[in-house]
Amino acid sequence: MTVQHTDARPQPFAAARRKKWRLRGKRTLLALVLLGVFLAPFLWMVIMSVRPSLDAFELTLWFTPTLDGYRALIAGNFLQPFGNSLMVSVLSTVFSLLLGVPAAWVLTRWRFRARRYVALWILVTRMAPPIAFTIPFFLAWRWLGLQDTIIGLAIVYLTFNLAIVIWLMQTFFSAVPVALEEAAWMDGCSLWRSFWHISLPLVKPGLAATAILCFIFSWNDFFFALILTRTNAITAPVAIVNFLQYEGWEWSKIAASGTLVMLPVVAFTLLVRRYLVHGLTAGGIKD
Repeated sequence: MTVQHTDARPQPFAAARRKKWRLRGKRTLLALVLLGVFLAPFLWMVIMSVRPSLDAFELTLWFTPTLDGYRALIAGNFLQPFGNSLMVSVLSTVFSLLLGVPAAWVLTRWRFRARRYVALWILVTRMAPPIAFTIPFFLAWRWLGLQDTIIGLAIVYLTFNLAIVIWLMQTFFSAVPVALEEAAWMDGCSLWRSFWHISLPLVKPGLAATAILCFIFSWNDFFFALILTRTNAITAPVAIVNFLQYEGWEWSKIAASGTLVMLPVVAFTLLVRRYLVHGLTAGGIKD
């Protein structure tokens, strides 16, 4: 009778597979921990927005949810500053893209001696502190009648977002081969049509990433909105400060308004999430 000996040692393929699953599990666990750390302040704010105002800082998780904070915001006319922020951010983002994207394409394709210096000068305008432009904008807007107006505030944001759009989109247009546009020209395509139908569709990820950055910069601005608005064009970040009163801080309103302020950015990011990650990473890769 022949006794067959079986090898009890793990096969190399099985060992490698278990090692791969352990590594994937560690990465997943690390990602969940980091996600929890970064989302903890936002989750805490959302929970605080539905807590009773007197129990805002209680550590217990058992409470009776209430929407009194959101009802107080609606009754206190918070929707007007919220709508002003939305209009200003959308206007500044749209016009920044309409002006900055063709400018970036021209600076990428037009070869002249001071091309790099022009791009640097454009970026330098974004490096200056906001306080350096406050008094000129305040005096000019008061003389032009643009103070405390949505259009005036959108123009201010446009002047700063334009530099970001031009600088970022130059990188994406540089990755598009010029031969594609030249082939379109040989087929009878005009200069504008080659930009619209050839180059622009290839930089959609860059457009998404740039649009989100412009929208966030405009949406989160507090300084210029505080100086250049009073009542008609007051934005949501400025309106939230009004809840910090001398008699006490209205924490339920602050948490509820902070939660509402997050929603447009989250919604906008989800709409363009298909291009966002690729756009934020592809711009930094060059041959």
